[in-house]
Amino acid sequence: MLRKHITDHYSVSEQINLDDVETLSQSGVTLIVCNRPDNEEEGQLPFAEIEAAAKAKNMNAVHIPFVGGQLQPADVDAFKSAIKGNDKIHAYCRTGNRSSVIWDAANEVSAETPSDMAFDVVIVGAGTAGISTAASLLKRKPNMKICLIDPATNHFYQPGWTLVGGGVFKAESTRRNMSDVIPKNTEWIKNSVKTFHPNDNKVTLENGKQIAYQYLVVAAGIKLNWDAIEGLSETLGRNGVTSNYRYDLAPYTWELAQNLKGGKAIFTQPPMPIKCAGAPQKAMYLSCDHWFKHDKLYEINVSFYNAGGVLFGVPNYVPALESYIEKYQIETRFSHNLVKVDGPNKRAYFATKDENEQPIIVETTFDMLHVCPPQSAPDFIRNSPLVDEAGWVDVDNETLQHKSFGNIWSLGDVSNTPNAKTMAAARKQAPVVAQNIVDAFEGRSIRAMYDGYGSCPLTVEKGKIVLAEFGYGGTLMPTFPNWLNDGTKATRLAWILKEDLLPPFYWHGMLKGYEWFVKPKMRK
Repeated sequence: MLRKHITDHYSVSEQINLDDVETLSQSGVTLIVCNRPDNEEEGQLPFAEIEAAAKAKNMNAVHIPFVGGQLQPADVDAFKSAIKGNDKIHAYCRTGNRSSVIWDAANEVSAETPSDMAFDVVIVGAGTAGISTAASLLKRKPNMKICLIDPATNHFYQPGWTLVGGGVFKAESTRRNMSDVIPKNTEWIKNSVKTFHPNDNKVTLENGKQIAYQYLVVAAGIKLNWDAIEGLSETLGRNGVTSNYRYDLAPYTWELAQNLKGGKAIFTQPPMPIKCAGAPQKAMYLSCDHWFKHDKLYEINVSFYNAGGVLFGVPNYVPALESYIEKYQIETRFSHNLVKVDGPNKRAYFATKDENEQPIIVETTFDMLHVCPPQSAPDFIRNSPLVDEAGWVDVDNETLQHKSFGNIWSLGDVSNTPNAKTMAAARKQAPVVAQNIVDAFEGRSIRAMYDGYGSCPLTVEKGKIVLAEFGYGGTLMPTFPNWLNDGTKATRLAWILKEDLLPPFYWHGMLKGYEWFVKPKMRK
């Protein structure tokens, strides 16, 4: 049973068995909900058997079946009635999707956008960049009419997933209900954008409604393209294949690291650009640190397969990382791009070139495989009139204003600015976008500038981090003086920053519009 937590009190999964009922009981579940009809597929365990096993464990069980795509209001009402008064609920169907859909329907304030609407600012995407921009706008102009468009129910502190995969954080600590982090006095439209109409200052939603804006902010994030690697999607979360790039898989990384006693561990990195270029290495170093401290590393062959040609893009930080490559005896293979995974047989296939520069495929076995997937702008962005030839939103590197449409800005992972795609970059970009929009709104020249700052806390062992901070062109941009924290070396202070200070700073500072250390620089 691959259990996905929607909230602290509600989880979903694929079809469960009788052993899973025992597991759910031990975890404190008080109600099991089945959302699939009996006899939906051959060999399916009947609901009556699940119900009987649940009752034997003093749990309630209720059957609210519906066919995918055919959820009815009566089903939602029955679900609302069933879950009332239960502290911990688990629902299942064939894949878990229907159980997620019925939860969303039961908790959604309004399934439809009320009518065609108009706003001062429309922000596409309620991730780190979008919410931070909304909060910064409201700090400057509290009466501004703003809406955030995003269909997601949950908001995640994604930098925490590295520490989940290293056994430091629990996954649940990185999740909040989206409704709890949307800034006050901001309209949240729980839908998806289908098309952009920049000449008409409108966006069209998936439900056909049009939203008009005076200013548009595109903060739609990045697409993790799991299906670009043959066989990967089918084996994720099983057969020793994992990734810290997903909330539900990061705990599996830690499970694998704990249970691996010997064999071969492979960590991969795809071609750039990707979200947080150091994350594939972070997973590797924390796993190696665990094996090193438990005297298991000598029995495990660790390899890093990188589609790129260097360990890290900013040379100043490479010596510190290489010292850990040597400490953990990691074999590095550059210009090797993962193209296929055979999970059941535990084989990975990499595209590379031979000594004559001819394309070849290299095959290798594994016992643990941590994958970073190829990444791109989301499809609805790549197919829009807002992008450059590579499919990223085309903006000025400093002002973050669109190069063709003067009332559009973009920030975060989806823009084409040549900085590292990290949370720290979005933290620095949000005040720039907010200041420039307010200045444009009030008829002033835009002057706020982004300097390309990004940060990558490279967790090289539990308790120490190489705090890489740099801007455009790889220029070092340390927050702290060298005597306090030398960012080119692994330090305890940087670990304290990541583990103890940054999470509360994120939830209670950045998402609230507090701009500590990131006041925008103004063009003279």
